[in-house]
Amino acid sequence: MKKIFNEVLMLPDFKKDFKKLETNYPTLKQDLEVFVSTQLKLSHKLNIDNGGIVQISGLSISIPKIYKARKFTCKSLKGRGSYSGIRIIYVYFKDDDRIELVEMYFKGNKENEDRQRIQKYYSDEKQEK
Repeated sequence: MKKIFNEVLMLPDFKKDFKKLETNYPTLKQDLEVFVSTQLKLSHKLNIDNGGIVQISGLSISIPKIYKARKFTCKSLKGRGSYSGIRIIYVYFKDDDRIELVEMYFKGNKENEDRQRIQKYYSDEKQEK
C-alpha cells in the first residue's frame, strides 16, 4: 500500500482507547487503515470536504489544528455506514505531513471529546518549548 502521510502516530492514550473498543469491534484495525487512506487523504491531501471532519473550536490552542472525525465507517457496526458513532480526534501537522491520533470513542458511551487530554498534549505552553 502506498504511503499517504509521512507518519501516522497513535498517542499512548489513543492506543488505550483503541484496545478497549477493539474488543467490541473486531474490524477496528482495518477500519482505521481505511479511514486514514480515504477520509484523511480526501480532507488533507485532496482538500475535499465531505462534512465528515470538523476542526474543533474553543480550545484556546492556536497551533496545531485539532480535528474531530464524525464519519468513521466501522464494519462491526452493521447497517450504520459512516455514521457508526465512533469518533476520532486527531491533529494534522501540515509542514511535517504527520497525523497524530489523540482519542477514539463511541458516541453512545461518551458525548464529546476529552478536552483535558487535548490540552495535556497541545496546550500553547507545550508548543513553545
